[in-house]
Amino acid sequence: MDLLPLITSTDVAASAPEVAVLPVGSFEQHGSFLPLTTDTIVATAIAAAIARQHNVLVLPPITLSCSHEHAAWAGTVSISHQTLSAIIEDIRSSLAASGITRLAIVNGHGGNYVLSNIVQTANAVTPGSMTLFPTRTDWAKARQDARLDSDAHHDMHAGELEVSILLHVQPHAVGEDFTAGDHAADDRPMLLVHGMSAYTKTGVIGRPSAGTAAKGEALLASLAQSFDDHLAALLSQG
Repeated sequence: MDLLPLITSTDVAASAPEVAVLPVGSFEQHGSFLPLTTDTIVATAIAAAIARQHNVLVLPPITLSCSHEHAAWAGTVSISHQTLSAIIEDIRSSLAASGITRLAIVNGHGGNYVLSNIVQTANAVTPGSMTLFPTRTDWAKARQDARLDSDAHHDMHAGELEVSILLHVQPHAVGEDFTAGDHAADDRPMLLVHGMSAYTKTGVIGRPSAGTAAKGEALLASLAQSFDDHLAALLSQG
């Protein structure tokens, strides 16, 4: 899977997409068996699945975001929520100048809480101009459709879902020790205060051992289908 879009300017002019899709990932620890770029790979894979079904402009991913809760682990790099907001606003403004006034943000990192506020603000100013995908409902449906063994609370980070998607799209990036990486930390009341390191030594919270490539394929198929509702909501504004 190509992480960067390979379309040309001529391609975009010919297809004239009305909606741009912006993957937002992160550069943060995912245990010993998944790369720091895991969230970027996930977001990019979702965007690619969407593009296979819809005429959208897939943008290059934002690869650094708000990963402050993972700061205790080597390699993690974060930017502030103000910086992330500014980057997205600049992208939105540039797209609008070229005639694309609708933007779908595909978020691969759960810690990017600010994205919800960005989308709310954009739609308050220009209704139907931006959506955030996948929602909790979209993820829950995908887990059900793919028959995952775990839910989102128990499988929070570097678990069954992320391993499954990477086994499908980038299997060489998954270390063999994922089968022994399970760690439970269901009670995390002070996560925002103490960060992930208060609840896991390995950086994992979830069941990576349950991940399979087949589940990853099913997850992406379900999400691509769920995006139909988001696309319809954006295009319904005329």
